[in-house]
Amino acid sequence: MAAPVMELNNHNSNDLSHLKRTDSVKSPSGDGNFTDNVVELVQKEIGSDLKSLKNVAGLLEKLTLENKQLEEQVQTVSSSVPLRVSAALSAAEDSRVKLDSLLEMERLLSNTLQQHLQGSQGWTDNIGQVLGQLDTLERHMKYLQCLARIEELSDSIQQHLMTNSVSEAVVAIDGMASLDMGLRESGCTHLQSFLRETLRFWHKILKDKLTSDFEEVLTQLHWPFISPPTQSLSPPANAQELNSQLDLLVSQLLSLQTSYFRDDLISEKDAPSLPGLSQNPPLSLPIQIMLLPLSKRFRYHFTGNRQTNNLYKPEWYLTQVLMWIGNSSNFMEEKIQPILDRAGGKVNASVELCRGLLTLVQEKLAHDAPRLLYDDAMFCHLVDEVLQFEKELRTTHSYPLSYPGVLKILLEESVFQKWLSVERKMALEKVDAMLSAEGAWSSQYKDITDMDELKAPDCAETFMTLLLVITERYRSLPCPRAQLSFLALQKELVDDFRIRLTQVMKEESRQPLSPRYCAILNATNYISTVLSDWGDNVFFLQLQHAAVSVGEEILGPLGATETGRLASLEGSLFEALLALLERLRGDMQGRLRDAVMRDVKEKAQPYCKDRWISLPSQCDQATMSLSSSACPMMLCLRDHLLQLQQLLCLPLFQMIWQGLAERLDHFIYENLILYNHFNEGGAAQLQFDMNRNLFPLFGHYCKRPENFFKHIKEACNILTLKVGPALLLCDVLKQAEDEDGALNPQQPSPESALNEMGIYMLAPSDVQILLKLRSNLLHQ
Repeated sequence: MAAPVMELNNHNSNDLSHLKRTDSVKSPSGDGNFTDNVVELVQKEIGSDLKSLKNVAGLLEKLTLENKQLEEQVQTVSSSVPLRVSAALSAAEDSRVKLDSLLEMERLLSNTLQQHLQGSQGWTDNIGQVLGQLDTLERHMKYLQCLARIEELSDSIQQHLMTNSVSEAVVAIDGMASLDMGLRESGCTHLQSFLRETLRFWHKILKDKLTSDFEEVLTQLHWPFISPPTQSLSPPANAQELNSQLDLLVSQLLSLQTSYFRDDLISEKDAPSLPGLSQNPPLSLPIQIMLLPLSKRFRYHFTGNRQTNNLYKPEWYLTQVLMWIGNSSNFMEEKIQPILDRAGGKVNASVELCRGLLTLVQEKLAHDAPRLLYDDAMFCHLVDEVLQFEKELRTTHSYPLSYPGVLKILLEESVFQKWLSVERKMALEKVDAMLSAEGAWSSQYKDITDMDELKAPDCAETFMTLLLVITERYRSLPCPRAQLSFLALQKELVDDFRIRLTQVMKEESRQPLSPRYCAILNATNYISTVLSDWGDNVFFLQLQHAAVSVGEEILGPLGATETGRLASLEGSLFEALLALLERLRGDMQGRLRDAVMRDVKEKAQPYCKDRWISLPSQCDQATMSLSSSACPMMLCLRDHLLQLQQLLCLPLFQMIWQGLAERLDHFIYENLILYNHFNEGGAAQLQFDMNRNLFPLFGHYCKRPENFFKHIKEACNILTLKVGPALLLCDVLKQAEDEDGALNPQQPSPESALNEMGIYMLAPSDVQILLKLRSNLLHQ
């Protein structure tokens, strides 16, 4: 049974392989996809399982049925396509016929319409003429209606005035103003002009009537207050009636003063002649009327040929205006302000009065300032008085900063440039005077210890006071550009003063220890300290912010780095000046230290050449004392330190003595210790001289002076080290040197060995040199 089965399997496999070969032979030119699909189908439906061969008949029937269905579909489509194309062509032909018919109808209708339009053209022209006539009649009727409305309002205003109904008259005027606003877009210029003239006419009549009544009430209330009001004046008998009239008149005047009247209708000749009204919100009408008597008094006294109109006495009219403001403040707050509040006016009566009076002052200053440009003394006096007036106005009378004062007159280009030139001239003259004064280089607080910390000479303190006064003068200017111009002037003055200090310093450089030389150094330090404090001041920080945007026009071109530092507040406006002053201060300190060290080195020569190798040991001396050869050096150093402490301020003296200590440490180490050999007695004597004499000289100025003499301190420790530890240290250092960096991990490093002995500054090589200077180790 096995043989037939194997034979059948072989037969099937041969059939399949034959099928594959046949397909491959039949489709050598591109039917490979079809062959692959057939093979895949056979493999899927039959596979290699013999039991699946029974499905071949069903598969054949299925494929035959599908083939038949596909043939039927192809035949159906082939027969239906010509029918659809024929139907489409027939529909297109029908559409073309209909389109031609519609075009013909459109042509006929167009011709008919054209004929109708030509026939009705005459009618159209006639109707157009009639409509034009109607439009003209309508505009004439509206024109006449406007005239009638104007006449009606005028009659109404006249009747209200005759019956003393002021409030109703104000309402009628407001209606006339509304009519005028409605005609603004109209081309009826004559009608507009007539309406404007009518409005001005009635407005003036009503305003004059209210003004007359208001002035009469003010007179009964003793307005204006030329002198300070006294409490002894008894109120008038009809005080209540006057207050009621005052309330009514102020309210009516405020109603009359609409924004429309204020902007367009009231001409400059109708309002009080107060310059500046066009630049700022106009004054309320009641305040304008209250200013009239004050304005008359001001012009009477301070214009024309009156003796009170003195060009060189600006304080006369400035003081007078301040007195009027002060005398009127109570009346404005108690009488006028409540009425304004009830009427809904968002204004401050006292501020409004100040604004009105300031326009008089501005007019006067604008007239007088150009006449003083060629008199420096009188111009300076005018500026001083104006600045004082502005300060008192803002502080005493609480005039808001949002309103301009009188300083804008000083910012006119010609006046401002004159102000800058005069400030520069006066400042330079004062600098010349202060530097040539007898006590220029002495401190006025030298006898008062608590107040003389910086020991600034009188010239430096006077100079910084001068700069501070200039700052206070321009601090209140409303224009950052003007403030930056004054800042540039201050920087120029500081640089000029620095140059003068440098010149005087060079004259005194032959005697750096003289009081004048030290005073120059104190002056440099004082100016630098004050400028550093100014750099953190809020006012100068605000100027610094302004300098980033507009500073190049005034302070000169700023580099990108400097601009960035200013914008980020890392630098300051005085950074360049501080660098120059620091350079001068450093140069002077160096000269001062050099002078002291020259004297000390000269006195120290015998001490450096002492025979340190042959001095007696400490055991052979009852008590140790300072080496006699060191006395001149110690006395010289002590005297110079005391002198510098008295002449220099504390910060400078600290830098000086610390620098001297550092240089003295190197000098003694290099010129005394490394230059000599020491026996046990010499090393002990050197350590005694340093610990008990040199270091205590500086102990007056710090708690641990030996920290400033680390070379000397550590060298003395090495030289006085006992023989046993010294030999051990020699071995450690020599072994480390021989091994050339390849140290034994169990062997301590030279640095750690030195650190255990308190040696941190000196290197192992330096310690080896010091050990070789010991006489008891010379053969090691």
